[in-house]
Formats: sequence, structure tokens, C-alpha cells
Amino acid sequence: MTQHFESLSRIKCQALHAKVMSAEQAAELIPSGATVGMSGFTGSGYPKQIPSALAKRIREAHDNGKAFKINVWTGASTAPELDGALAEADGINMRLPYQSDPTCRNKINTGQMHYMDIHLSHVAQYAWFGFLGKLNIAVIEVAGIREDGSLIPAASVGNNKTWIDQADKVIIEVNYALSEKLEGMHDIYYGTALPPHRKPVLINEPDDRIGSPYYQCPQEKIIGIVVETYDRDRVNHFSEPDEVAKKIASHILNFLKEEVRKGILPPNLLPLQSGVGDVSNAVISGLQHGEFDNLTAYTEVIQDGMLGLIKSGKLKMVSATSLSLSPDGVDELNENIDFYRERIILRTQEISNHPEVIRRLGTIAINGMIECDIYGNVNSTHIMGSGIMNGIGGSGDFARNSFISFFVRPSIAKNGDISAIVPMVSHVDHTEHDVQIIVTEQGLADLRGLSPRQRAEKIIENCAHPDYKEALWDYFHRAQQSGAQHTPHILSEALSWHDRYLKTGTMKK
Repeated sequence: MTQHFESLSRIKCQALHAKVMSAEQAAELIPSGATVGMSGFTGSGYPKQIPSALAKRIREAHDNGKAFKINVWTGASTAPELDGALAEADGINMRLPYQSDPTCRNKINTGQMHYMDIHLSHVAQYAWFGFLGKLNIAVIEVAGIREDGSLIPAASVGNNKTWIDQADKVIIEVNYALSEKLEGMHDIYYGTALPPHRKPVLINEPDDRIGSPYYQCPQEKIIGIVVETYDRDRVNHFSEPDEVAKKIASHILNFLKEEVRKGILPPNLLPLQSGVGDVSNAVISGLQHGEFDNLTAYTEVIQDGMLGLIKSGKLKMVSATSLSLSPDGVDELNENIDFYRERIILRTQEISNHPEVIRRLGTIAINGMIECDIYGNVNSTHIMGSGIMNGIGGSGDFARNSFISFFVRPSIAKNGDISAIVPMVSHVDHTEHDVQIIVTEQGLADLRGLSPRQRAEKIIENCAHPDYKEALWDYFHRAQQSGAQHTPHILSEALSWHDRYLKTGTMKK
């Protein structure tokens, strides 16, 4: 097979050259009904050619009247070449644990695709426990294969180590667009064990290394290697934060300054974690020009803003599981990769999101939400209670275990027809017990140490948009006129705002 390809320079293990094949041939090795663990985390490190070839094969099967669907497990969201292509071909039966593709979302919300939304720290251990069923095939993007057969990870790690270990068979896609100098940036931990034989994960600082730079895979498990890939990740084009995001970031930064003044936080804060999006970018931008130095991060995803903080010297070390960079960010990384490799560690997501490690390090977590109710329950996954947006991701891993945790979003959406603060959330992902601080552009509500009624007063006064504040106060005051008073509600009205929106297109009366 090897004579059909110009270059095998990334496959240094001679014994594996005989397994090189085209993407189409690799796709033929994946049968209908298979459960496939694919690499990919937040638009980074996913296979590019094999999913597209598989989608074509699935469409041809459907055209011939044959059923063909697979179950797809990943680290997190991927890209149109994977999630989009397979969903458009109606080729996915079950998807987990996180997605952000519009076609996938539509298939899930119309009942054409099953979806299991799960905390990212749970995925690998659930696979090891056998809770998810048998994993048949792993399809993993790598930057190269070493002489001894070990695999050089790509721009994300996610659940790849577990997929390789658990799958009966493995297909490798070697991406020649990746810098070979990624080698050495990763820390793949092989010390996890099943209960009752678990031991502590010995990370005491974000820069601690506890594993190997490489994946290990028995050569006999590898059934195909694709070397046709020269495509970059389909990553985000980040725009400058708007005024709303800047206001939210300002509230957070001012709060952190005050916590330092009180002696609650050290002058260089604690390791940072932030989700993907405009608000996190705005916070990073504020840190770039702020008073905090010698910062660290223990997070999931590294975006462009963190590269800027590293380059300026503000951020001395970042631990994550994925690089999710714009094209300019990729160029910056590649041009200065020797510098960044000493300051970035990419780990498996079961370690990047490990509750024990998060609690020990005392991270400062900043994550987005869809809505929050007046008592502090947060919905981060569902629109109007029933329709999935993306998934819970790692927000729950960090919210419950961090030293300080923020949930953020603008106070209104859909041109003011939706309020982010409602009497009762239509779906609960993070209960009031796990929610510390709510932030909108209107202000910040510190809920630590407060009873439910005290939380309601803080959230309504500080975070609600003026168009909805009076109605929220009215609901809260009337709810206190009858019934139990620990968490006052009017059950006949608690979800009336969502019902009104579905019927009239606005939450406003």
C-alpha cells in the first residue's frame, strides 16, 4: 500500500508502513452499528479525512436502502468535517458527551439522534467501568508515530488515551499540517485504576507532570493509518469582546481585586479556568492589562487570549486538554512553539477536569449559562426546558470543586424578549448548592453564605435587566405571601415566563 503515498516521514516505525491506506479504505473498516471513539475537543484534534469518507459511505448505503448508523464518542465538540458530516448523512445513532454542531443539535432536538450529556470528567471512567457499553473502534488524529510505535498527540488530548486503551481496533490519522514540535507538550497519565485500587492524582501545581508525552498502543490493534491529511483544525475566529462582555469582565476583575485586598486570594490569584466565548476572552483581555502577575491556569481549553498572556509574561503556565486557536493563534503558536512548549501542558480530560485536582489547586472558574433563577439554580444546556444547546461540558466539574466559581451571561437575549434571570429555570444543571457567583452586565451577585431568600434579593437587584426587574420582584413578593417560606414559589407561575415566550415570542407581559 505504501507506494501510493509520497511521504511516510511522520511514521518512523517501519513495521507500521504496511498499514497505511486511504481514508476511503479506512472508512470501509467501520461497520454499521459500531461504537466509535473519535478524537477531538472543542474543534481541535479531530480526524479530518476518515469521518468525511465514512459519511459518504453511509449516504451510499442509505441510497441503496440499507440502514447504517454508528455511535460516536469524542472528548467534546469537533467540527463540520466530523459531527456535521456524519449528522447530515443521518449516520449517528448515539452521540456523547458534548457537541456544538447545528445539524447534530437539530437531529437531537427532533428525536432523530440519541444524545447523552455527561460531565466531561466522568466520560473516561464511565467507559472503564463498562457503563457505556463496548467500544469497538478508535479513530485518533496524531502528529506522528515514533520509532517504537508510540503516538505523538495532536492539538487536543481529550479522551484519546481511553479510546485507544478500550477499543478493540484503532485507526490512526496522521496530520501533516501539525507542527512536529508539538512533541513534548503533552502529559498522558497512565496511572488511573478502577476502584478499589485508586490512588491520588499527584498534581500539586499546574506545571506538575505525572505521565508520558505519548500515547501507547499495541501495534496489533492498529488496523489502518491514513496519511492524506494536511488540514488545519476548524477553529474559531475570535472577535473583540463587545461592551456587554467587557462589563461582565469588569465586574469579575473588580471582585477578584477585592478578594485579594481582603486576603482571601493571593496577589497572583489561584489557577484560572474559563470556558470558551466572548466573556472569557474579555476577562483574559482585562488580565492582560491588569495588576495581576505570575498567573497560572488549570483549564480545559487554551484560546488566543491565553497565548497573549503567556507571551507577555503575565501567565507563566497553562495546563489544559486542548488548543482551540484562531488561524492567527495557530500561526503564533507554530512560529514560537519552542517557547510555548515550555509553558503549556496538554493532559487527558479525565485529569484536566479531575475533581480531586481542581479542589486541591483551588481554581477560579468562569463558565457560561443559559439562564439562572432567582434562587441561584443554573441551566447551562437547554433552551426552554426541552431543546439541547450544546451540553454541560466541564462546567459542573469546575463549579462544584473550584475555590471560587462564576456563572456568566448577558442579562437578556433575543433583542430583549428573553430574560437570563427567571423565577424558576426550565432545566437544572447546577443546583443552588453548587452556584457561588452570578454575573451579568448589570452586576454581580455573590451568593456565598446566603439563604435562598437572601440569594433572590441579590440576584434580582444586581443581575436582572431593568425590563424584567419589577416583574421578578413582584413574583418574589407574592410568592412570600403563602406556602412554605424557605424557597418561596408560585407553582402555577414558576415557568410561566417560558410558556409565555413559546406562545407569544417574548417573556414580557
